[in-house]
Amino acid sequence: QLQASGGGLVQAGGSLRLSCATSTRTFSSVSVGWFRRAPGKEREFVAAIRRGGGNQYYADSAKSRFIVSRDNPKNTVYLQMNSLKPEDTAVYYCAAGNPILSSMMTSSAYYYWGQGTQVTVSS
Repeated sequence: QLQASGGGLVQAGGSLRLSCATSTRTFSSVSVGWFRRAPGKEREFVAAIRRGGGNQYYADSAKSRFIVSRDNPKNTVYLQMNSLKPEDTAVYYCAAGNPILSSMMTSSAYYYWGQGTQVTVSS
């Protein structure tokens, strides 16, 4: 039910905007998180945006470089990634759910997952 897109190959310092779209009519009532998995590493939290008011949450590695936003009428959440680094290379996943505030950065708190989109940053 979630479709992530927008990945690609970009040089270090470049930008990409990922999209997470769904056809769910109640999209505005769920929180959406972005996670990534780099080769040989565990899946990690990147950013999230809460339902309703849309409070944003970021991993330390994403702060000041990434911006998560949502367009509820379009049922889409975006992840604008700027100043990309080679270490940002990973498959990026979006996930939807209703985690409590303390679990916004926890992957197990989300129950719908998209298929992932590859982001590759060359040095």
